[in-house]
Amino acid sequence: MKKIHILFLILIFIGIASLTIYREGTLPVQKNTDEEISFVIEPGENLDTIINNLSKNDLIRSRLAFYLVVKQLGIEREIQAGQYQLKQSMSASEIASKLTVGRSDTEVTVPEGLRKEEIAEIMSNKFGISETEFNQLAKEGHLFPETYQISSNPTAEQIIEVMENTFDQRYTTDITAAAEANKLSKDEVVVLASIVEREAKYPEDRSEIASILLRRYREDHPLQIDATVQYALGYQANEKRWWKSTTTFADLEYDSPYNTYKYPGLPPEPICNPGIAAIEAVVNANENTPYQFYLSDDAGHTYYSKTYEEHQAKIEKYL
Repeated sequence: MKKIHILFLILIFIGIASLTIYREGTLPVQKNTDEEISFVIEPGENLDTIINNLSKNDLIRSRLAFYLVVKQLGIEREIQAGQYQLKQSMSASEIASKLTVGRSDTEVTVPEGLRKEEIAEIMSNKFGISETEFNQLAKEGHLFPETYQISSNPTAEQIIEVMENTFDQRYTTDITAAAEANKLSKDEVVVLASIVEREAKYPEDRSEIASILLRRYREDHPLQIDATVQYALGYQANEKRWWKSTTTFADLEYDSPYNTYKYPGLPPEPICNPGIAAIEAVVNANENTPYQFYLSDDAGHTYYSKTYEEHQAKIEKYL
């Protein structure tokens, strides 16, 4: 009888301890903060992945407690893919509920390879924000191209924060490790990726173009990239676009630190906002590629050359 009594007390103790741990795990990570954190759920992500990502972003105290909350609320199948603005001051149940009904109001898609002025135009058309303010606040290269769900009446600053936070999420520790293994800083990666994004017309060309760019950069050869000159030239009023359709020999003499025909090394900043595929092509680039040159014809097909003479022959043939 005494053993049963002891066992009963132990079970009660375990129950109380478990309840306490559960309650602690469902509390906000930080009560006194209003800072919003952009959180993305990709289509097809399972609950375990979502919970792990919430934990990595310091949005929940306990993965187990959050899992139990979701099960208790019966909302596992109601969690939707999308872009969410969450706070560390939210409890586990508040976050769980937000992921089912808290999707933002307006969907907006930002394609890869746009410069910030083009993104400012998109956001101005969608939300009526100031393009000038957006361009002053935005950091070129860090506005991640994505389909976003944006809350009603956002400010330029809020939109930029969402996009830059998404960039930080996508630039994972694996990408950082690959960049470090290739002896590239984050700034170098983003600048090179922005060039790859503009230059590679087809996905299969990204890797080789990135490798050629890295080789030329490491060997201190001018990159000689038309896209960097187009970026320097800016808005083309007669074409009503930001990227000049045809680069002339006169354009290649345009004096700008972005003109990679005149100045060796990388441009001072990215020339557009690259997607993850271009970033991965750069961090995995092989500077020992046998090719030194490439060119693209009017259809966007890319041709590679090992020597200058071979390159010149292809220019004559394809251009």
